[in-house]
Formats: sequence, structure tokens, C-alpha cells
Amino acid sequence: MLMAMCTQLAGPHTLTPPQCRIKTPSKTVQKVQKTHSMAPEKKEIFKSLESWVSQNVLPLAKPVEECWQPHDLLPDSSLPSDEFIDQVKALRDRTVELPDDYLVVLVGDMITEEALRTYQTWINKLDGVGDESGSSLTPWAIWSRSWTAAENRHGDLLKTYLYLSGRVDMHMIEKTIHYLIGAGQDVGTENNPYMGFVYTSFQERATFVSHGNMARLAKKSGDFVLARICGTIAADEKRHENAYVKIVEKLLEVDPTETMIAISNMMRRKITMPAHLMHDGQDPHLFDNFFAMAQRIGVYTTNDYADILEFLIGRWKLEKIESLTSVGQHAQEFVCGLAPRIRRLQERVDERANKMSHKFTWIFNKEVSL
Repeated sequence: MLMAMCTQLAGPHTLTPPQCRIKTPSKTVQKVQKTHSMAPEKKEIFKSLESWVSQNVLPLAKPVEECWQPHDLLPDSSLPSDEFIDQVKALRDRTVELPDDYLVVLVGDMITEEALRTYQTWINKLDGVGDESGSSLTPWAIWSRSWTAAENRHGDLLKTYLYLSGRVDMHMIEKTIHYLIGAGQDVGTENNPYMGFVYTSFQERATFVSHGNMARLAKKSGDFVLARICGTIAADEKRHENAYVKIVEKLLEVDPTETMIAISNMMRRKITMPAHLMHDGQDPHLFDNFFAMAQRIGVYTTNDYADILEFLIGRWKLEKIESLTSVGQHAQEFVCGLAPRIRRLQERVDERANKMSHKFTWIFNKEVSL
């Protein structure tokens, strides 16, 4: 999902730019936003790609009848009450061994997924590819609705699982979701579909990595059902990643300089997690603390960020692209040389890592190490 755990690169306690951070529940300080930066004539490129999207992207949207649904992976509420209660009890017994730090990250992942309506609104604001009517039959619009419908199951599944576990404070979690949807997001794509699809390519890959790591940790704690849940969600994210990566691949073919500049612009700004305005009404640095926890337990780290960048550089063959303008060449040099710099930053973050602790309202104000 756009959810995923995409890090800013300045370290765990400076992840959310000060100008974007919520200071109080009722007031958000926003940076000056740039919109509609793409030249209007570029919309024709996306119009010309509609047939290609139909043939190459829409097949990656699985038919509903072939998709899993949340109820398939949860206690069966259609069973007689005693059998249903036995299944819930078994779920609770499994979750007893899940560490508090793991629960914090699982809650943060779920909250990010639950703000899906914000992400659909954002993608429909991208020039030339949005669903202008709400039920448009353009291939771009069909894909965005199919993507949203598939992603919608992730938050539903994780939220219900956490609710049944009894391990978390659902009231505070629901408040956080409420705040997050109200706050929106600004991931710096300027309504520009070139940058938008670069962002989704990176973000979906990051979500695939993070959910996969959550599956591994759940298995280690003995909750094999939760491991299956996280792995199932990761598989969805992988398929969605493939769709967005294909789109950027095609854009590099038909408009290499503009696409290369978009990749460079997004990497200079750093890939911001869509839930960067996360807030629970109490902790003004909630996102920073949540991300610090994810980094500490190895769910998503700066090294993962560098790995994803290197993966995309290789998949898109960025080092081999020719016929770029001088501006495009400069962008190419920047992007292709960025991963080693990120890894050096990780080394500095590791050196200054400390054992700070924090109380999270999501787990009844229990204190856990960051």
C-alpha cells in the first residue's frame, strides 16, 4: 500500500519535516504546496497510453472472485456462537506472545492502510490519469478504483484482527485514524503523474518489504495466522508494485528526460510515508516515534530504502538510458549515485542509536524502547 514504511533519511527522530508536522489536534502547519507543475501538453502522452494500460496494467488487477476477503482469514462469525468464541480465544492465545514493540508497528501499519480514502483522492488529482467522474471508464480510472478496492481489504483485515486480540486500545487507534484522514497528506508530487507513479513504485515496494518483515516476526513469535495475514497483504503489494513499476518503465520509453527528472525530483525530496501527519491527539511526534520503532525492530530501515532504490535503478535500467537532455543526464547521475550515500547515512544513524523509550497510547500507554 501507499502505506508502507517509506523513510525520510535524516534519522528516526527527524522523519517528519517541521513544516508538515501537526502541532496540535486542531492546527496543522503546512509548507507552501506546489500544484499542477506538469506542462498541459504532457497530458496527451497519458491519453496515448490508455490502450497500453488496458493491455499491460489492468490484467494485474485480479478479478473479485479470485481475491481473498478479510473474513477468509478471521474467526468465522457465521459459526454457532460457541465455535466462534473458541476461534476468537485461539486468536487471543496466539497474540499473547506478540511483543509490545511489534504491536506498535502493526497498529501503525494498519492505521496507514485505513487512510486509503486519502490516497485515492490523491491519485485522482494526478493530471491526465484521474477518475474525473467517479466512475470513468478510462483505463487509468479503472485501475485506480481496482487498486483502491484491493487495498481496502488490508486495513479491514488488520483492524479486525487487532480488535479481536484485546492487546490494543481501539479507542485511541480509532482517534488516530480519524485525525489522519482529517489531516490528509502532502507527498510532494504536485499533481504530476510522472512523480506520482515514481512515488507509488517506491511506496508499494516498501510496503511489500515491510509487510513481509512483519510476517517473519509474527512467525518468530508463534502467531502463524498473523504471519499468513501479513504475507498475504505483502503479495498484494508486490503485484501493485509491478503495475506501477511497469508504468514508469513505459514512461521512460516514451518520454525519458521528463521521467528521469521526475525520479530525481522525488529522490531529492525523499519518499515521504503517506501517514506522515499521523496524530493521536496527545503525541505531537507520533509518526517519528512509530517509525523509530519500525526501524529498531527491523521492519523497515534506511538500508531497505537504499535496497529499493537500487532495485528500481536496475529494473528501470536507469544507468543505460540514453537520448537524455543535459538536464536529464544530470538527474540520471544524481539518482544512480544516491544509494551509497544513503547507506553511509545508515551507518551514522546506527552509531548514534540510543535506548530512548516512549509510551504509546495504542497499547494502553505502555512504555517501549525506541
